Amino acid sequence: MSRVVRVGEVLLGGGNPVVVQTMTNTDTRDVSATVEQIRAVVRAGAEIVRVAVPDFTAAQAIREIKKEVSVPIVADIHYDHRLALAALSAGAEKIRLNPGNIRDPQKIREVAHAAMERGVPIRVGVNAGSLDPRFLGGRKEVTPEALVKAALWEIELLEREGFQDIVVSIKAHDVLLTVEANRLLVKEGDWPIHLGITEPGPELEGIVKSAVGIGILLREGIGDTIRVSLPGDPVKEVEVAWEILKSLGLRQRGPSFVVCPTCGRTGIDIPGIAAEVKRRLSAITVPITIAIMGCPVNGLGEAERADFAILGGKGFGTIYAHGKVLLPKVPEERLVEEFTQVVLREVSSHA
Repeated sequence: MSRVVRVGEVLLGGGNPVVVQTMTNTDTRDVSATVEQIRAVVRAGAEIVRVAVPDFTAAQAIREIKKEVSVPIVADIHYDHRLALAALSAGAEKIRLNPGNIRDPQKIREVAHAAMERGVPIRVGVNAGSLDPRFLGGRKEVTPEALVKAALWEIELLEREGFQDIVVSIKAHDVLLTVEANRLLVKEGDWPIHLGITEPGPELEGIVKSAVGIGILLREGIGDTIRVSLPGDPVKEVEVAWEILKSLGLRQRGPSFVVCPTCGRTGIDIPGIAAEVKRRLSAITVPITIAIMGCPVNGLGEAERADFAILGGKGFGTIYAHGKVLLPKVPEERLVEEFTQVVLREVSSHA
């Protein structure tokens, strides 16, 4: 089991629930835009949020951002260790360092002592795309062993200074490379592991690669916090992260959907109904199961097992609640409205 590291009020490792995090894509110097995006990802379920710190103005902006949000803020640092020092002074609750582009041991030690004084953890974040050439294989290829060596180099520097609040990540766009590197890493120590597949591609490819790579490792008991990396709105990253955790039975949050894949028996617009129900119930955080099924082949069993369900017929649907028929033969055009009212009414009554 990994050791416990505290990020603000959030605990990583030590058997604590796997933590969902994301990263803003606003200009950190634009405080209002960054705060707005942080609030959006927190509503979606983000528990830690990382911000880019490309210069000193961005580092100083963390102070103002922290006045507006309570979620722990991680400063993402590359190239210049002084940005880490400035971010710490501004109140960052975690620092990410990249051993691929801050290589001077003395500068790393300086950050370690400043972080130690404030009780702030450091993530040693190794990426295949910025791997220090010293650790490349004989043919200059990126190997799992090379990625682990890069992480251990910086970890050892930190630990020699007495710094223990270390989180480690090793990421690549290649799923199998990431998986194998993390398998090797956990044999080397008990640091909490931050999981992700970096630069995995456009949305569909990114979701698939992230779910496969993160899912394999979590299933093997590896990983204490996850970030799904996708281009675009980071709210989507958070949503996918939660679906990964829910699918593995590791955590629950909001509705879990069982939706008929549809076939020639289907008599209502299952994809459209499911999408609209999901949209209307997106603010629910209570764990519930919702089945939206198109025919009795599998639909009856799923409807009876779900907390709430729609079982479709030809142009109508029957609404179930806790395995019992609640509203029979509701016309298709009324299904979404009637169903969401049923769900919202019960959820609010138990709030």
